Amino acid sequence: MHRFLSQKFKFYTFICIALLLFVHGYNLQVTYLAPFSLVDEELTFTTFFEYFVANGLLRFRIPMLFIISGYIFAIQDKRPYGERAKRRFITLMVPYFIWSAIGLAITYLWQQHPVTSEAVQRAALDQLGDNRPYEEMGWGGVIKRWLVAPVSFQLWFIRSLFVYNLMYPIFRWGVTKHTIPAFIILGFLYITFFQVPLLEGQGMFFFALGIWLQKRSYPIERRPEWHSHFLSWAVFIGINIIKTFIAFEFDTFTDTIKMALSVLYACASFAGVIAVWFGFDAVVQWFMEKRWFTWSTNFSFFIYGLHIPLLSFVTNLFFIYLGHYQLHRLFTYLVAPTLVLLFCIAMAALFRWIAPGIYRVMTGGRGF
Repeated sequence: MHRFLSQKFKFYTFICIALLLFVHGYNLQVTYLAPFSLVDEELTFTTFFEYFVANGLLRFRIPMLFIISGYIFAIQDKRPYGERAKRRFITLMVPYFIWSAIGLAITYLWQQHPVTSEAVQRAALDQLGDNRPYEEMGWGGVIKRWLVAPVSFQLWFIRSLFVYNLMYPIFRWGVTKHTIPAFIILGFLYITFFQVPLLEGQGMFFFALGIWLQKRSYPIERRPEWHSHFLSWAVFIGINIIKTFIAFEFDTFTDTIKMALSVLYACASFAGVIAVWFGFDAVVQWFMEKRWFTWSTNFSFFIYGLHIPLLSFVTNLFFIYLGHYQLHRLFTYLVAPTLVLLFCIAMAALFRWIAPGIYRVMTGGRGF
């Protein structure tokens, strides 16, 4: 792999995960923002800014991470498929169960004090809709949440990625032998938000795209001649502005509105990947020459695993104490994710120093 391409992969993996905190850190009244969500509250600078950033500008991250994952997995074709699948279980599913347990433990600890317990209740993170203290659920309820409905809801990504890795031969066959039909089908699943247990259509298109780019030996490490910085950023930002206004303008959610927002989201995400990937080469080079930054990139997976449910609880704790101050929502949105990000980096560095062996298992061998 080209050295600069390797640097871009490491840079953008860290950036996408760091920005994930600002996607999950919004405090709109809509507790879960799907790409097609409407906002039933007054349009203000704060509400516009949060939706525009969390559910617009930063939505390029997951597609980019899936492209990187598909590309890297496709490079390893010389190794036996069974060996790679076994390895991915160790590097993805073992951390999944560990971080799911950690999320439960953090939630349980926060439930033990009246103030922090209130923050947990306000966050309402339980994927099964039952926000009772864990003591009232019993072991059966806790184990179910550990295995299939983690309070650390971000773990869906590595669970889906593991499934995509298992399906890799199908994706490779499709994009190399029947390229156009394969991408039409995967694109349809992407736009329609296809989802069944353990299989989300959102990432398949981009994971397969990463495979196709690698098999075509497409030179993604440098900006192509056809790329226009101005046009890609204008399309990316413009679509997200339109999408944000639509989310506030309409009160009734219809299939037409859902499809319109879904198409806008798909176009904006694709434009965002192109704009960001090819638009910051000089920035990538500058940061990857800084020791403090390359040191921080080692903790990407730890940040990913730890930030939820912690960020949701901290955000609601801010609201408990700062709710009567003006601009507390915007302040919370900017400050809480930043503090949690710094805390995650500090904890990762400390844990890797104290218990490197356990840290290696928790992160699937990443960060060394």
